[in-house]
Amino acid sequence: MAAGLGRSRRRRSGVERATVSAGRMPRSSDTLWDIAVAQVSKMNEDKESEDLEIKERSVFFLGSKSGGKTTIILRFLDRDEVSKPTLALEYTFGRRARGHNTPKDIAHFWELGGGTSLSDLAQIPITVDNIRTLSVVLVLDLSLPNDLWPSMEKLLSVTKDHINKTINELGKNDSINVNEIKQRTWKTLQKNHPNFESEKRKVICKTLRFVAHYYGASLLFFSNKSETTASKLRSVLNSLAFGSDRSKTVSTEYNKPLFVPAGMDSLSQIGSPPAGEVDLGKINARNPIDLWKKVYERLFPCEDTKEFKDILDPAKCPQYAELEVDVMRSQKDQELQQYKRNSSKLWKEMEFDTYGR
Repeated sequence: MAAGLGRSRRRRSGVERATVSAGRMPRSSDTLWDIAVAQVSKMNEDKESEDLEIKERSVFFLGSKSGGKTTIILRFLDRDEVSKPTLALEYTFGRRARGHNTPKDIAHFWELGGGTSLSDLAQIPITVDNIRTLSVVLVLDLSLPNDLWPSMEKLLSVTKDHINKTINELGKNDSINVNEIKQRTWKTLQKNHPNFESEKRKVICKTLRFVAHYYGASLLFFSNKSETTASKLRSVLNSLAFGSDRSKTVSTEYNKPLFVPAGMDSLSQIGSPPAGEVDLGKINARNPIDLWKKVYERLFPCEDTKEFKDILDPAKCPQYAELEVDVMRSQKDQELQQYKRNSSKLWKEMEFDTYGR
């Protein structure tokens, strides 16, 4: 009997310590049941407080020019709008409730237009405030295989640089371990990180699988005319924008749209670069990503897309027309031209006077 009482006291002592840490000092008259009820009540209060907290995430879209980024965003947000060309950097947002009578979480969507020509604008949506909850979506146009690698390489390089700078800045300001942030990101992946000619299509698919695996990203092929790919895209964006569970479905058949969620692929499944009859050992490459690049560009050599020449002036784009602003702008442009002519005339008169002396 005494031994049993002793065990009971020890149990109560353990519960009391837990109760003290939960924020309520137990009273001497409390029974074990009272203490347990207080603990459960405290846990429910914490959960309710967490449910009432509004969570925010950011999703940054970039990729090939006219690759369908705007269409993807509008479709995900169920907006029945006609997509318009994105001239620089555009922003929109979406809301979604986690449950009944709970605040709606917010997803911020940024879209970079102009392909690679305006890649420096990537620094705007990548900030110390959102870096912990930021996802990057790279959209590539498979109908332009010769432009695929240079666009992908340029955009990933610029984005990676901005992300690293932001993380380092965050480490200086908040005195946090930068490596811990990177490790936490990779922990979300599993431990094993498991219309062309068929051969060309296979090269494109294998290359994109490797790049996605290399960067710990999801890979999916999307067509606006396919409800199946649209459903898979929605699943991925729900995970990025609102933290929903990731899909475990995998499709790696080259004659079908690829769908490989982050962490569900592996190097053994992807295989070696499809170099054909070329000996991989004779290709001079600095690292694995450089090796895949050189193999890919043997089949799809880089072409000069001259994107800078195609950039539109937003001030002259009908998409952003505003009568009062445009009239004032036209007036100021005329005044500026007149000022330039007068200045040029004045400089010529001054030069004439100087030489005349």
